[in-house]
Amino acid sequence: MIGIVYFIIIIMANTIGAISGMGGGVLIKPIFDLIHVHSVSVISFYSSVAVLTMSIVSTYKQIKSGMKVNWLFAIQISVGAVIGGLFGNIVFEKILASFPEGREVQLVQIILTIITLIFSFMYSKNIWKNYSFDSFVLKIVTGLILGFLASLLGIGGGPINVALLMLIFDIPIKQATIYSIITIFFSQFTKVVTIFVMVDLNRYDFTMFYYIIPAAIIGGLLGSYISRKVSDHRVNQVYQFVIILVLIINIYNGWTIF
Repeated sequence: MIGIVYFIIIIMANTIGAISGMGGGVLIKPIFDLIHVHSVSVISFYSSVAVLTMSIVSTYKQIKSGMKVNWLFAIQISVGAVIGGLFGNIVFEKILASFPEGREVQLVQIILTIITLIFSFMYSKNIWKNYSFDSFVLKIVTGLILGFLASLLGIGGGPINVALLMLIFDIPIKQATIYSIITIFFSQFTKVVTIFVMVDLNRYDFTMFYYIIPAAIIGGLLGSYISRKVSDHRVNQVYQFVIILVLIINIYNGWTIF
């Protein structure tokens, strides 16, 4: 039964995540926390697998449809995302080892997610002007920050990806979404590989993949299809709506912990 519930949630979340460039994890993680069937470590892993699958499908479909990608820029951001994803997962496991019940880990994730959501929502209201930096080091550092947060928070990407890419490099929102999803792929690939190498796999029920991976593929396909059909303005509306929705869910989840 829980597999069917996860299947439906992941399709909806990954569809929205592919359209907005946030990655489905920004919805999957807090909704799974809300349902509270699995532990925080298991939920983070399932979320990462779903978002990784979505990022592969969505990136492939976007490029195949003719979306222009500056691969040098994408690679520079992604190098940072790999390093950040590795570091983020190490920090996650260290915190989990110190607080094995997981409540403290979940609270840290919720607080950091809320901070990134508030920053992203404020940016979407044009409070700050965009910059046009072209520094190699800044691209690496930006990818590192995004990869670290994505891996530590278990949300894959989140609103901060799109906001930070637009703010620092003055990229239009639809281009920022594709670079965000490419970054998500590398950060989550690093996290999943690290888990398989360093973590006791007995904590996970791999039969859930029968629901998670097909749902992630469907969501990625739907999201990339819809993304090609809608305007930048509509993408920004979806982006703002998801921020508010996830903010409400995270505040509620944080409140229940106390």
